[in-house]
Amino acid sequence: MLNLAQPYDAHIENRLRTEPIIWFGTSSRNGQPHLVPMWFLWDGTAITLFSLPNTRKLRDLTDNSSVVLALEAADQGYDVVILEGRATLFSDPSVTGLMPPFVAKYANIPRRWPPEEWAKMFTQSIRVIPTKLTCWITKPGSSPQRRSLKFG
Repeated sequence: MLNLAQPYDAHIENRLRTEPIIWFGTSSRNGQPHLVPMWFLWDGTAITLFSLPNTRKLRDLTDNSSVVLALEAADQGYDVVILEGRATLFSDPSVTGLMPPFVAKYANIPRRWPPEEWAKMFTQSIRVIPTKLTCWITKPGSSPQRRSLKFG
């Protein structure tokens, strides 16, 4: 995966662990794209997300497991992180919106619902295994950095 001894890779890893929102993109059977912002958890090898049941993204995933995810562009759009991968829907009672790392990540973000109530609604777990990572920083006045990795 990322080589955390390299400063730029460590920067990418930090963004994946700390950014609150990732944009999750799917496409329908007929190719219609769909993009939604989601809370997520990066564990160093995969992304875990939680969805309300019976949503468009879940229907899309039953037909096509290919997804694209993107962090909010940081530093006025000069710092970009994009992942492509394969998503799977799964049911594991230990993987919920009440997992300690997930609760800790979002503890200081204002919520519409308390964590327990949120977890009762967002019951469908989604796991994304990345197949490609593309990142760049192109801020004027500094050396551009680019990282592209393919997995599996």
